[in-house]
Amino acid sequence: MTAKEKLLERVTRLSEDEADETLRLLEGREDPVAHLLDGAPIEDEEIFPEEEAAVREARDELAAGAATVPHEEIKRKHGLA
Repeated sequence: MTAKEKLLERVTRLSEDEADETLRLLEGREDPVAHLLDGAPIEDEEIFPEEEAAVREARDELAAGAATVPHEEIKRKHGLA
C-alpha cells in the first residue's frame, strides 16, 4: 500500500473536526509565511520583570480558582466566531 493510499484510508476515518484541523495543517504547509512562522523562535523579544510578574500573578489566580472565560466564548461575544 502506498503512502497516498494509507493517507486516503486514514482521512476517511477522521471526524469532521479532525478533518478540518488536518486541512488547516496541510494548507499551512503551502503558505510561505506560515512556514516561516513555524520555524521562528517562540520568543524573540526580551521579557521584562513586570511581564514575568503579571504572568506569575495570573497563574496564581488560576491556581486559586479564579473564574475564567473560554476563548470561544470571548470570540462569540465580540462577533469573531
